[in-house]
Amino acid sequence: MRFEHLIEINDFMNPLLTPLTLAQLWQGLVLRAESPQLFQPQIDQVNLLDRGENWLERELHFGQLVVRDRILFEPMVRIEYQTAANDQHDGGSLIMQIEMPEPEQLFVRFIYTTSLSETATSNGVNLASYVRNAYQQNDMDTISIIREMAEQGALPTDVLDPDAIRH
Repeated sequence: MRFEHLIEINDFMNPLLTPLTLAQLWQGLVLRAESPQLFQPQIDQVNLLDRGENWLERELHFGQLVVRDRILFEPMVRIEYQTAANDQHDGGSLIMQIEMPEPEQLFVRFIYTTSLSETATSNGVNLASYVRNAYQQNDMDTISIIREMAEQGALPTDVLDPDAIRH
């Protein structure tokens, strides 16, 4: 299954939404990779296995399920999660691509690739449809959490130190 959707970050037609800067959005997306339990409370444990310039490897524990992934950072542009297949999980990938068609007009494109068949069912329910909805809800929740953090002053509005964005 391949699934893609776009979330508008700064909707200037909605005065109730505080606009995010590119730096705030980026730092929030990086935080999701480095501290995923802030975004997914069902995670029991996170182990950072290795880290280099613009990448990290981690292991996530969801009860008995263990998921290992490698995350690649292209600063201020995209984050790619490459989830390894194991006997508990089929693996897959997620790309979070920042798009900025105009200054301050920010979007994040989420692109998922999994081995799940588009026609797979369980108890008469199309699993692909269920998974797409879950992914989309999780991504909307991610942006909401990033927005809340920015409104609380937890994310910088700009990045003066280039090392602050390098992972």
